[in-house]
Amino acid sequence: MTASASRSWIKPAAIGAVVLALAGIGYATLGSSQKAPDVTFISLAGDKISTQGLRGKVVMVNFWATSCVSCVREMPAMVDTYNKFKGQGLEFVAVAMQYDPPNYVVNFTETRKLPFIVALDSGGDLARSFGDVTLTPTTFVIGKDGTILKRYVGEPEFSQLHALLQKALAAG
Repeated sequence: MTASASRSWIKPAAIGAVVLALAGIGYATLGSSQKAPDVTFISLAGDKISTQGLRGKVVMVNFWATSCVSCVREMPAMVDTYNKFKGQGLEFVAVAMQYDPPNYVVNFTETRKLPFIVALDSGGDLARSFGDVTLTPTTFVIGKDGTILKRYVGEPEFSQLHALLQKALAAG
């Protein structure tokens, strides 16, 4: 097999996503009407929140890690986004990656007073269910019907994210 043949399976969009994510630039992809997986998040408080139970609401699921510079940088804007839209029905789940030590996640959550649900992905099952998420931050916007409206790899362009949320929250 030639070198070019062995790489023919790599999609240009995937390469672009990796390059942009590594550069810290948001990369958005449409969910192509894909439904969000049926999973249950376990919050730091021990509460169980299922994607099924969130149907009828617009939901942001943000995969992040305390060791991720882009994640830490975007978190204040994520908090602002949540605070801006929570009154209109936005739900937000910040999922700490499997490799993130739980005590680091708890400390980050408490010192930054994160106002939304923070969950641990202890076994990596949540990241696998959302399409094998490995790059952080990765954020999914899920519509009221459970359809993935957009996936951001890297920090999103917040004005565009806000416009998407306004549209999704206004939808019947």
